[in-house]
Amino acid sequence: MSPVHHRATPRKSDDAFLRELGYEPVLTRRMGPFGNFAISFSVISVLSGCMTLYGFGLNTGGPSVMLWGWLVVGAMVMFIGAALAEVTSAYPTSGALYYQAEQLGGRKWGWYTGWLNLLGLLGAIAGIDYGAALFTGALLNLQWGFEPTPGSVMVIFLCILALHLTLNLFGVRLVSILNSISVWWHLGGVTVIVGALTLVPSHHQSAHFVFGEFVNNTGWSSPLYVAVLGLLLAQYTFCGYDASAHLSEETTDAQVSASRGIIHSIGWSWLAGFVLLAGLTFAIQDYAGTVGTETGVPPAQIFLDALGVSGAKALLLVVIIAQLCCGNAETAAASRMVFAFSRDGALPGSHLWRQVDGRTGTPRKAVLLSVVCAAVLALPSLYSPVAYAAITSINVVGITPAYAIPIYLRIRNRRRFRPGPWNLGNWGVTVGTIAVVWVVFVTVLFLLPQTRPAGGGLVSVETFNYAPIALFVVLAMAWGWWRVKGSSYEVPAQHFDRSAGAYEDEVI
Repeated sequence: MSPVHHRATPRKSDDAFLRELGYEPVLTRRMGPFGNFAISFSVISVLSGCMTLYGFGLNTGGPSVMLWGWLVVGAMVMFIGAALAEVTSAYPTSGALYYQAEQLGGRKWGWYTGWLNLLGLLGAIAGIDYGAALFTGALLNLQWGFEPTPGSVMVIFLCILALHLTLNLFGVRLVSILNSISVWWHLGGVTVIVGALTLVPSHHQSAHFVFGEFVNNTGWSSPLYVAVLGLLLAQYTFCGYDASAHLSEETTDAQVSASRGIIHSIGWSWLAGFVLLAGLTFAIQDYAGTVGTETGVPPAQIFLDALGVSGAKALLLVVIIAQLCCGNAETAAASRMVFAFSRDGALPGSHLWRQVDGRTGTPRKAVLLSVVCAAVLALPSLYSPVAYAAITSINVVGITPAYAIPIYLRIRNRRRFRPGPWNLGNWGVTVGTIAVVWVVFVTVLFLLPQTRPAGGGLVSVETFNYAPIALFVVLAMAWGWWRVKGSSYEVPAQHFDRSAGAYEDEVI
């Protein structure tokens, strides 16, 4: 899908165009085009999403749903990404989705889009870092016999959050360097994992098993319902590419670089993820043993059965480092959303979260808030065995509708929309319509129960998908805060004091 480029007149400089959009440049623009691609590629992270939800996939549809679902979802996400990239080229700001929605639909559209986007981003931090904690627990189990209980995994999770908080306080330059390393680590990691699982084991599953085996361990009787539930693995993994848009105020040539970052990150992840899922599934030695592994992480059992203890530990370390890079990138993206939304006065305590450190050019308090909220979202994992799937659903039902809203408004208000240098030309409306229809489908899907209690009883606390509650709470907060502050919600005149790291009307 090739974009149409209009270059009849020279583009304005990044900062000049940002001022035209209503914002004084505040953040430090130190990220190049590759760095912008790298942050979205790192956030999508096939070594995080595919690996942490692989056990969910084994129970919810099995190999056939994972492999074919990956191909279908990847294709649909490419439509979403292309439509979103077109709108991002026209409005490259840290607010990204909510600013786009406001420009195309008005204040209320922007307000609710922002709250949904924020829920999705915070859910993503929780999901990514909790997944990294699960894999770390599995590695410690193999190395020292550590028992990965819900409490011990929560402690590891909080330590990982603290690490990402610290790294993100040093500025976008360090984040950009780590993301660039992350790209090559992910590509190299997939190559090493698939290569080892292909060459070392003497036994592999058949192609019929990998692409045709259907497994239902959910308790639901409908194969169709189970199959569509199994799409969560792919849909959750393909989240976070809006990071390129959120970092656009820190990216050079943002009108083109951010859009390309979105498209390229989806495309490369689509390819790498399929190779990874196929490699893992071909290497399964004992399906039941993999599902019920004592490590708590089915891919770890695949490594263990296929490569032995030493090989399993080495590959787990590869995966964990990739997941840590992913969580770090997502923390950066979420904090920029907090900063941008607060810059427009849309969050309680906005005067705190929009402050920027004068030395690093980083919204440090926004980083802190993002990490604390992610910790709160993961707390139900202490008592619910299906909470992790619910956390990932929160990410999907928060961020995916937020993707669709500016795309829908671009279609509805097509005469108002002024395309940027990266655009889809006459294909924009068609691509956007397909994207919106898919988003409606997956949003409804992931609000539904994912596991039925044994014996066919009612859904219980242990099997409840609490993603709808999180969605309701956030929408209620958005509605309540709109009643309080919505009437004064607008893009303010920007008078920023760099030395103080605050706007002129603020008291530090």
